[in-house]
Amino acid sequence: MGKKSSATAAAAASAKGAPAIDIGIDEKERRQIADALSRALADTYTLYLQTHGFHWNVEGPLFSTLHQMFMEQYTEMWTALDDIAERIRALGFPAPASYAALSKLSSVPDVDDVPEAMQMVRTLVAGHETLARTTRAALRVADEADDDSSADLMTQRLQVHEKTAWMLRSMLK
Repeated sequence: MGKKSSATAAAAASAKGAPAIDIGIDEKERRQIADALSRALADTYTLYLQTHGFHWNVEGPLFSTLHQMFMEQYTEMWTALDDIAERIRALGFPAPASYAALSKLSSVPDVDDVPEAMQMVRTLVAGHETLARTTRAALRVADEADDDSSADLMTQRLQVHEKTAWMLRSMLK
């Protein structure tokens, strides 16, 4: 007997419940992509929290400018969190969804204090650059597996974080 066809395997899996995922990427590669996306999700969540906290706590002569800028940034990241988590789910794996799980995966350093305004900007530059590196790594994993959907999502995220780092860095000159 030969191999079961995808249709036969899917029909057999369907008889037991949900059909097996058959999107042209094998389970091992999907797991690697989901793991890389989970790191991007964790970094995004950590940076989102920092940015939102800075929005609440910024003071000084640039209050209005930074308060508004931080709001635009955290709002954009909030939407991105859902996109990344839903891509992980589409690949067939649970998205990390607890502070403990996200903090284990994040490479963005946590900020416990309330820095002065320009230190907030410096911290966010570093955070967006860290996230650009994490996103770039996830993009490579997705590219290697021919996962165009995840690669496209990471390309979009990479563009946002590189541009945001540049804009924030420009405030420091």
